[in-house]
Amino acid sequence: MKTPSHDSATILLVDDEEAVQKLLTYPLEHEGFRVLQARDGEEALRRFAGEHVDLVVLDLMLPKLDGLEVCRRLRAQSAVPIIMLTARDDELDKVVGLELGADDYITKPFSIREFRSRVRALLRRASLSATDGGRDLVSVDGLALDLAKRTVELDGRRVDLTYVEFELLRTLAAKAGRVYSRQALLQSLWGDYAYREPRTIDVHVRHLREKLGDSELIQTVRGVGYRFRG
Repeated sequence: MKTPSHDSATILLVDDEEAVQKLLTYPLEHEGFRVLQARDGEEALRRFAGEHVDLVVLDLMLPKLDGLEVCRRLRAQSAVPIIMLTARDDELDKVVGLELGADDYITKPFSIREFRSRVRALLRRASLSATDGGRDLVSVDGLALDLAKRTVELDGRRVDLTYVEFELLRTLAAKAGRVYSRQALLQSLWGDYAYREPRTIDVHVRHLREKLGDSELIQTVRGVGYRFRG
């Protein structure tokens, strides 16, 4: 697996506004990232198919194919980290994006500092995952996580997870029975939670429960956090 770094990571930036493309491309390239640009949903899918991409920054409102449809199609073929951009501070938009497999979201307008923090956090986590020197296999309660291959099986059945879903499940399963607060999980996944809504974790947990087919594997503890059944 390729390990993304500041001098090698490629970011696909999908937004139909020229001003946004210029505003976000400059700080990314300044930090050493390679930036691919796309201005509509169809172009985004073409560029993704033709290049190795380490992270996608995806606007919600796009011509031809909107961001939600692009996200859905990307998730059908890849676990690449996806950050969604939305100009509407609408909880439904955020939830739908997360349900379709986005790993994070930012509501416009946002600061460049916040944007760079989100990008670095997801790439850093992907880098740590690719070079993890710990156990290659986590097995608990019929669940098997292959950390090197980033695959998951439940009772012998393959379960396809997004990047963040895999990281969340690995964190919970590695210490079955331990209770994690939402803030602790945000910290584990992204390295900080200053810009993130703690309830984001609830969406990812709900998605995991649906995919695992057994809501009891991941338990809510007194409404304050989660644990993997141990």
